Amino acid sequence: MSIDSLRRSAIATVSGLPRGFWWLWLSTLVNRTGAFVLTFLSLYLTIELGHSAWFAGLVVALHGLGGVVGSPLGGLLTDRWGRRPTMVTAHLAGAACAAALAVVTSAWAIAVVVLLMGVAMQAVRPSINATIADMVPAHDVRRAYALNYWALNLGFAIASIGGGAAMFLGYRTLFVVDAVATVVCAVIVFLRLPETRPEVRTDPAGAPVAAAKVSMITVLRDAPFRTLVLLNLLVCLVFTAPWIGLQLTMKDQGFPPSAYGPVIAVNGIVIVGFQLLVNKLTDKRSPVVLLVLSSLLFAVGTGATGLAGSSLAFALTVAVWTVGEMIHVPTNAAATTRLAPEHARGRYQGVMGMSWSVAGFVAPISAGAIVDGPGPGVLWVVTATIGVAAALGYATLLRRALAEDPAESPTEGPVEGPVGSPVDAVEPVAVLDTTGTTGTTGTTGTSGPTSTTGNTSTSGPTSTAKASDTVLSA
Repeated sequence: MSIDSLRRSAIATVSGLPRGFWWLWLSTLVNRTGAFVLTFLSLYLTIELGHSAWFAGLVVALHGLGGVVGSPLGGLLTDRWGRRPTMVTAHLAGAACAAALAVVTSAWAIAVVVLLMGVAMQAVRPSINATIADMVPAHDVRRAYALNYWALNLGFAIASIGGGAAMFLGYRTLFVVDAVATVVCAVIVFLRLPETRPEVRTDPAGAPVAAAKVSMITVLRDAPFRTLVLLNLLVCLVFTAPWIGLQLTMKDQGFPPSAYGPVIAVNGIVIVGFQLLVNKLTDKRSPVVLLVLSSLLFAVGTGATGLAGSSLAFALTVAVWTVGEMIHVPTNAAATTRLAPEHARGRYQGVMGMSWSVAGFVAPISAGAIVDGPGPGVLWVVTATIGVAAALGYATLLRRALAEDPAESPTEGPVEGPVGSPVDAVEPVAVLDTTGTTGTTGTTGTSGPTSTTGNTSTSGPTSTAKASDTVLSA
């Protein structure tokens, strides 16, 4: 492929999206560029404060546990309160937690603040995902989620490099910078992003039309969506395992700690360098095929880790499952909104985000236990098996539910009537509903992964932060 064709592909990938999306994209980039807390939290706890590695791992895992509560809470507020108020409030709460970490020194106070930070960071994600689904045309939603995910990883890469260079300023200074960046993100959302929660629909006589009431129980009773959530949980378990299992496996084979950094850095390099190309190659493909493919890539990439014996071989395994990550995250996001009623997008996004948080809490602990017990080889056999099982599940259980790809039929879909609000509006759209139960019962958009996977790793900033930030995409 020539440079000119690559340039044209890149332009096609980023063109045609509404102005509001790019303000949201910018807010994601700003937020992730200043994301220093999770990146350096383990080092801060062990080196600066002298806590044990066990305590540092527990604190980081609490961040994921907070997401289990924060994600459904954010989804509920997104539908009832609105997208923009939820985003602004959650961002400001996250900023307050980051600033508090620069002040508190008590072990349990730090644990509580990190737990609350996990709640706040995950509470914002359903509103981000729902906003993208509201404002972006159905056939462009997966592309929009992929671009937002790219912004997250680009910001993460900048934060890792910039934070490392700024270490001489001290950990607390980095936490304050994190708080400031999050406040700037909230300001961008408040000033430039319109409220996109769907308006109340009316009948020909002008009377409001009540939509079906959707509770969290209703969401969990949605069989196709419940299946999607459970299969995503399997994939998340596989994806999260390498962030602690890989470094332990390399250590078991006698590699020095310094060898892990360049290997895991392949993940960020591949995403930043090739996300747009992967997005172009997978555009308008069947979501079921893409979910099956990504699950198999996770299975092959993690499974091959048990066979690797050199830094290059380990790096290649990371590259394989990273491609699976780039395909899975936006596709799963799009599938989520496709199955969600328009007026309940926040709740559906919240439940999906909870699956990422559960995996982020369970997988690191389980991976460590398996490595310390049966050994690293068993861990990678287990992850490969789970990945194949997820692929079979997508192929057999969701083929019908996701059979009609809205990307192939941009003017057709399960929704009757217009979607959302004007995508280029500068002022918020008037919202008549205050109960969170308005809109239609279909959807033409999609949502994003926006989940956090926690990590109990204490070996370095990369393993802790990236796994914790993955669901913060889109």
